[in-house]
Amino acid sequence: MKNTHKTGEAQPIDMSSELNVPMGSPAPGGSERLQDGGGMDYRDWVRRSYLELVTSNHHSVQALSWRKLYLSRAKLKASSRTSALLSGFAMVAMVEVQLEMQYEYPRVLLIAFSVCTTVLVAVHLFALLISTCILPNVEAVSNIHNLNSVSESPHERMHHYIEMAWGFSTALGILLFLAEVVLLCWIKFLPVDACKGKCPTKAPPVSPAQPGSNSGWEAALASTIIMVPVGFIFVIFTIHFYRSLVRHKTERHHQEIEELHKIKVQLDGHERGLQAV
Repeated sequence: MKNTHKTGEAQPIDMSSELNVPMGSPAPGGSERLQDGGGMDYRDWVRRSYLELVTSNHHSVQALSWRKLYLSRAKLKASSRTSALLSGFAMVAMVEVQLEMQYEYPRVLLIAFSVCTTVLVAVHLFALLISTCILPNVEAVSNIHNLNSVSESPHERMHHYIEMAWGFSTALGILLFLAEVVLLCWIKFLPVDACKGKCPTKAPPVSPAQPGSNSGWEAALASTIIMVPVGFIFVIFTIHFYRSLVRHKTERHHQEIEELHKIKVQLDGHERGLQAV
């Protein structure tokens, strides 16, 4: 019984000694271990840093893709709403305008109004067509709560069409709408007081009034004087906005490149230290 008891006590002692040998004895290559690294040498640290860098870059690329997707969706929504609104206003203005039959409009004015209205409606409808075709596909992907589903969206391949719709709806379309307002003012106000006291019900057409001879011409000229600086301000703001946006994106890219360069220098330094050891 005593021998059995002794052997039973000796067996746990041997097992505990076997378990404690690796913890107490120095492992091979122990000189390469970091004192504060929790048993991690330079090679393991470089490998883990590289994996963390690759993982972070993968997530940052996905985040960038999702940001582009949301930006494309916002542009398509804004262009569709703006195009529908302005094209509707242009059509209403063309249909509801009433021309004075007793007044002889300048031929250039009528041609300019017709061309401007037609181009305005065509540009906005083209932007609306692009938004209507691409937006449902982008919306379908953006509603899926999965990080890897961003590759299924066509916003990267259709990037040029999205920018074209955005430019037609906001830049070119608004400029044409301002020109439409000026031409409409000339058509509406030019016949005023042109045949005052001279045009009976069935009188021959009256030639265009000379500058400064009636209040209608002055009203049309006033609207033109107001709208021309507004158009210049709009163009200057558009150029300034896009330049500021490009500058912001360039600075962000430079900062990201500098951060990656610093990480690369740190990893190269640790690899040199590992080779020296």
